[in-house]
Amino acid sequence: SRQSAKEPAGTMANFYEDNEDVKFHFHALDLGHIAWLQEEGFRDADHYDYAPSDEADAVDGYEQVLRVVGDICAEFIAPRAESVDREGSVLQEDGRVRYAGGLQESLEVLSQADLMGFTLPRRFGGLNFPNIVYTMAIEMVSQADASLMNIFGLQGIAETINAFASEELKQDYLPRFCSGEITGAMALTEPEAGSDLQNCQLKAEEVGDGWWKLSGVKRFITNGCGEVLLVLARSEPDREGGLGLSLFLCERNDRLKVRRLEDKMGIHGSPTCELYFDGAPARIIGERQRGLVSYVMPLMNGARIGIAAQALGIAQAAFNEARAYARERVQFGTPIDRIPPVAEMLAEMEVALEAARSVTYESSCQVDEQHGLLRQMEGDDLEASARREIKGRERRLRRLNGFLTPLAKYVASETCVKITYDAIQVLGGSGFMRDYSLERYYRDARITSIYEGTTQLQIVAAVRGVLSGVAETHFKRLEAHTYPEGTRGLQRQLLRARELLGKAVAYLKEKGGYDYTELYARPLVDMAYDILVGYLFLRQAGHSRRKLAVARRCITRAMPRIRMNCSYVTSGERSTLRQFAQLVPDPLAVE
Repeated sequence: SRQSAKEPAGTMANFYEDNEDVKFHFHALDLGHIAWLQEEGFRDADHYDYAPSDEADAVDGYEQVLRVVGDICAEFIAPRAESVDREGSVLQEDGRVRYAGGLQESLEVLSQADLMGFTLPRRFGGLNFPNIVYTMAIEMVSQADASLMNIFGLQGIAETINAFASEELKQDYLPRFCSGEITGAMALTEPEAGSDLQNCQLKAEEVGDGWWKLSGVKRFITNGCGEVLLVLARSEPDREGGLGLSLFLCERNDRLKVRRLEDKMGIHGSPTCELYFDGAPARIIGERQRGLVSYVMPLMNGARIGIAAQALGIAQAAFNEARAYARERVQFGTPIDRIPPVAEMLAEMEVALEAARSVTYESSCQVDEQHGLLRQMEGDDLEASARREIKGRERRLRRLNGFLTPLAKYVASETCVKITYDAIQVLGGSGFMRDYSLERYYRDARITSIYEGTTQLQIVAAVRGVLSGVAETHFKRLEAHTYPEGTRGLQRQLLRARELLGKAVAYLKEKGGYDYTELYARPLVDMAYDILVGYLFLRQAGHSRRKLAVARRCITRAMPRIRMNCSYVTSGERSTLRQFAQLVPDPLAVE
């Protein structure tokens, strides 16, 4: 029965306390340093009685809040997720969208717990938490209900307003975001401009006194029914490409219509809207012509980590159900988790999930480090030499995050799809039935490798970091870490893996060409991912004997795959480029 895969009756679940790997990361990561950067020397302690006074106080506060999030997710949100999925959102006759009842209730509980301004400054009512803690919270919310994350996880809208908007706009909107009074959306995609954002055509006309009007259509807008939209629009009609685009804030009004809700495969509780702007009033964010590169790209980088965390949460929920079922399901006189093929599936699922989580958390921590340095550079009391040194470190981190954030989104989403698929396989016919939640997890998982940039686009972004040497520079820094005894052989394997990666990179630079490099970008990025995960697991082994076993399995199993991918990249095999018409015949082609 389905009850067998749930907590025993009377047990109080908590998605933070029950997840040993998330707790491991919380205590193994240097959150004290991140807290010092985030709190800018703990200067808020003199102005807010709930602000931390030192690193230990801050980290303790982070964990207390994560326990609250874990409790709400397990005891309140997760029990409503199935009804949310079945009910979905409804476009009403008055043009407003009604959330599923359970989702609306969950949003109200999160608001009452003061969790809707996770990373915003305290002066607006926010918690001023770093992104790594928010990433952990997003993972837990997603484990409970992936569709709710698409509203809870859109706090990046408020972060963009805080980073780039005028003080007037900040004061108008950020306190309301923090209180949960309003939610937001990123209105970027258009019918003819999906991933190609620089081709956006929605028209922005300046009407004076700081106001603009927006005209056109946006499609596939997550939570497009939210009260506040950040809209990418063409402010320079005579300028093509990204330099003709600006970013606007548009509050819901009668000139902005939700024309339809998409009928989707999964995440039914999250309304995906087609929007029609009929001269809708809006105000500009920051400077005109900087909408795409300066404002939207940082917003999307944050969204990449958010979707990676969402994928981790879905994968964790699916794995938990498969693990519990396999432990209790007896076939051929033994629990099926003792049958080697099933045991192998479960082991691969667990290690793959921990690997994806390690890279996602690493990326989030590096983003926190970069943002902390940017805040330091804003200070007026820095000496010129100190400013130069901080600027150099920030530049290095910006390049690193340009590699890590798409990598995290790629691997977490693809891992999620694979784990939900395999979890259904563990349950067999039962996994295919709606008696269990796995079919919902599988439907929800599939979008994670599509929205906020498809897997293919993430690979194209990440491969630049491999080809430019950013990844190798990071590996050298990781190599310099002090690792526990008994890992020297594993370190030598990683050095050999880096030699193979270098060989593949050199081949592409010398003989590849643009098309060939794009064709083989995925195996190249996969090599870099395997190496990165190996170093991260070795670093974790200093805190846990179990992680040493995980590192050994991971590195040993990765080496044949790395050799294969190196051979693949350096093969020179170009049939996809040269013989596509023969390999994939077009049935409409005229002989």
